[in-house]
Amino acid sequence: MVLENLGNSLKSTLEKIAKSVFLDDKLINELIKDIQRAMLQSDVNVKLVFELSNKIKKRSLEEKTPPGLTKKEHIINIVYEELVEFLGGEGHKIDIKKKPFKIMLVGLFGSGKTTTAGKLARFFQKRTGKVAMIQLDVWRPAAFKQLQQLGKKINATVFGDEKESDPVKIYKKYQDKLKEFDLVIIDTAGRDALSMELIQELNRINALVKADERLLVISADIGQAAERQAEKFHETCDVTGVIITKMEGTAKGGGALSACSVTKAPVKFIGVGEKINDLEEFNPKGFVSRLLGMGDIEALLEKAHEAFSEEDAKDLGKKFLKGEFNLIDLYEQMQAMKKMGPLTKIMELVPGMGQLKLPKEALEVQQEKLEKWRYIMDSCTKKELEDPSIISGTRIDRIAKGAGMSAKEVRELLKQYNQSKKMMKMFKGGSMKNMERMMKKFPGMKGMMG
Repeated sequence: MVLENLGNSLKSTLEKIAKSVFLDDKLINELIKDIQRAMLQSDVNVKLVFELSNKIKKRSLEEKTPPGLTKKEHIINIVYEELVEFLGGEGHKIDIKKKPFKIMLVGLFGSGKTTTAGKLARFFQKRTGKVAMIQLDVWRPAAFKQLQQLGKKINATVFGDEKESDPVKIYKKYQDKLKEFDLVIIDTAGRDALSMELIQELNRINALVKADERLLVISADIGQAAERQAEKFHETCDVTGVIITKMEGTAKGGGALSACSVTKAPVKFIGVGEKINDLEEFNPKGFVSRLLGMGDIEALLEKAHEAFSEEDAKDLGKKFLKGEFNLIDLYEQMQAMKKMGPLTKIMELVPGMGQLKLPKEALEVQQEKLEKWRYIMDSCTKKELEDPSIISGTRIDRIAKGAGMSAKEVRELLKQYNQSKKMMKMFKGGSMKNMERMMKKFPGMKGMMG
């Protein structure tokens, strides 16, 4: 998980509040110390940590509890609100209002600019019209080829010139062609440090391109050095936002997040994995909610929307509620779930699931099971998928052999299918007690339902 250690520490701190019998000044002081310790361990700037914790403490001790909330709930809400405000408040989405809309990426070597250019192109392909990328990095060998490979993967146009050593000349060469696109992503060169040479190069490019967004790509693992880096780039090309990469692989991303707080350049995207789709718009409310184990329903719906068409979702929903769905429907649902990403990541987004402390190993096993079931379904005939009731012993043996699985695993899928069908028929009756009884009767369903 993104900032896993910080999230675990904050969840433990809030649990202490939730489980306490008496809520006094001593407990609030303990809460503040726990928050300070957790944030310092995640590389958040010391000054910012104390500013944030003092705000939480002041509000917790002085504010009256609003009607309808208990004191505990109010304090947990204060922590949530102050963390959201610290990370940018309402969030800052990129609104594409003109054509071509230009996004220029800047950053040092190793920050992941070129990979991020591909991820950004993929992200906006789903939301806008034609997207193009142009490679102006003339320093790093094979930078143009890397961008071409990414463009080929997502079917996006890529411009560049390996033989030209002046990035300004490359941009001028393709300037007219770029006008044919709705969005243009400009990838620029980096250096090991922000030298005068790089500053002059970026100034020349910036003056010509006149980008609508100038986004600093910064790695989550550089710690508090992020603050100085962000300030320098901000001075150089008036950075309008930040993309933080490698958030999935580090427990310390606080340095990069707090750097944005200092420069007032908001985080607009975070990289949450290595795949081309692993880029998320940064929504402080959802991010903090996920961090505290409360889920992120907006991000979950976004992933579901990308995986299912609205028509398919409605159709599948009706079938499930009627208990009429077959293995083809189950197969389509599983394919869509696969598009949404690993179960470990999806579970973080489901409200309440982050607080259950489900073992990561258990979720990985469930993911593995879904893969096996997909192979089994691939080995079924169309008739068997449409009417699973015809799958007898001899058919089970044939399916198992074709899928490279055991007969036991085929039976397990059929059992899961029948249980799902029964459960949805009970759910149709609208009785939550019936639902609870079904969960007890069919414990295997718990794994699938979360």
